[in-house]
Amino acid sequence: MPSHSAAIDRSLLLSGKDLERRLGDRLLWSQLDLELAAGDRLGLVAPSGAGKTLLLRTLALLDPPQAGRFNLLGSPPAGWGLPRWRAMVSYLAQRPVAAGGTVETNLRAPWRFREHRGQVGWSHERITSWLEALGRDPSFLRYDAERLSGGELQLLALLRVLQFDPTVLLLDEPTASLDGATTAAVEALLIAWLAAEPRAAVLISHDGDQIERFATRTLELQP
Repeated sequence: MPSHSAAIDRSLLLSGKDLERRLGDRLLWSQLDLELAAGDRLGLVAPSGAGKTLLLRTLALLDPPQAGRFNLLGSPPAGWGLPRWRAMVSYLAQRPVAAGGTVETNLRAPWRFREHRGQVGWSHERITSWLEALGRDPSFLRYDAERLSGGELQLLALLRVLQFDPTVLLLDEPTASLDGATTAAVEALLIAWLAAEPRAAVLISHDGDQIERFATRTLELQP
């Protein structure tokens, strides 16, 4: 496990250098440099098919990097190990899935994993306060997770990842299935959550207005 000594620049959370991605003979992006500091809300801007989702998955090491190098809090992936890296650099998929049982069952289940040991643990109070901010009643926790609508699944997935307080949150169309009022509530919750600790986020959205509202800066992907 990396040392959190004073030598580490705590303002710089995640960096990538000389990143490259190809699909067959097609070059999506190359010589890409990326830095995320505490408080950053980075919007990815590129046409469909430019590899935005692939970049998020690569940052989370869900897809292996083809070229380049990464550092999280000053240490490379080997210094953290994959499970810990993925817990700290968390990818929120556009089309999340849920297991059987209730919403609460789905929220509690990941706490058994080793990478979350040592954290405070499941907090009913924290989850219900977030539900209130999202305009949902605590009864949402008792819903059958396999019968949730697309928008409700997105809310479940958001709560599931936020409860572990990742250092970097990678958001892939997180509100695509939500109405305008709930989208605004999600954005407000995320901004408050990000401001509470040294954290950063990267957002993919086909809604240009959302990028304008949420992002503090943008990055355009180019080959």
